[in-house]
Amino acid sequence: MFFCAIVEGVEDQFSRTRLLLGQEKLQKLFDAGVAVFGVGGVGGYVVEALARSGVGGFLLVDKDTVGLTNINRQIIATHKTLGRPKVQVMKERILDINPAALVETRQIFFLPQKSAGYDCGQESIDFSKYSYIVDAVDTVSAKLEIIERAKKCGVPVISAMGAGNKLDPTQFKVADIYQTSVCPLARVMRRECKKRGIKDLKVVYSTEEPARQFCADNVVDKKIAPASAAFCPSVAGLIIASQVVKDLTV
Repeated sequence: MFFCAIVEGVEDQFSRTRLLLGQEKLQKLFDAGVAVFGVGGVGGYVVEALARSGVGGFLLVDKDTVGLTNINRQIIATHKTLGRPKVQVMKERILDINPAALVETRQIFFLPQKSAGYDCGQESIDFSKYSYIVDAVDTVSAKLEIIERAKKCGVPVISAMGAGNKLDPTQFKVADIYQTSVCPLARVMRRECKKRGIKDLKVVYSTEEPARQFCADNVVDKKIAPASAAFCPSVAGLIIASQVVKDLTV
């Protein structure tokens, strides 16, 4: 149990969900705690849907602040939130949706400890206290660290593969990492998971060929940023949230 303090009246906002799931399954969501690593284009929609579904506890992990180029696809990104820490904006949004939710934040880069020069902060996070782990970060080394830590603690984990350079949201699907194809990030993750003896990993990935590799306008701080649209990261995030809800309520 994650100690969600459901108060009189607040619970009524979940009446439509209760009709679908029943009180017993809804209570499982109230009692659940989900750690979401990365609250950008994909992760922001994961959190949004889980909060609206009644998940009672959250850990939000993200170093970034809201930037101008986030506005085209990130649910927390508006001109009013520019420059603010993403985890703080997301926390406020969760509490606007469900004031009874318990929300913890970490404004850090979650990377392996050997990654010098960063406040990795992973030792301060106890994976075992959460009901589910969501990996929505971009860095392969961070993804692997999150996945290995979750597996070691026996906590279910789901990982987002690439959502950039996509135009067709209908091609996202849930699969085991070893059953994926097309996605360049999934290809790297298959290889790295195999090296580490990770036998299975639930992921959301797209079978769409990349719409474009990059264009000159996508150069940010001398790095190539992937092209993006509003509807692909959001759909990937909603699919992840759906899977988390289904797994938590079995």
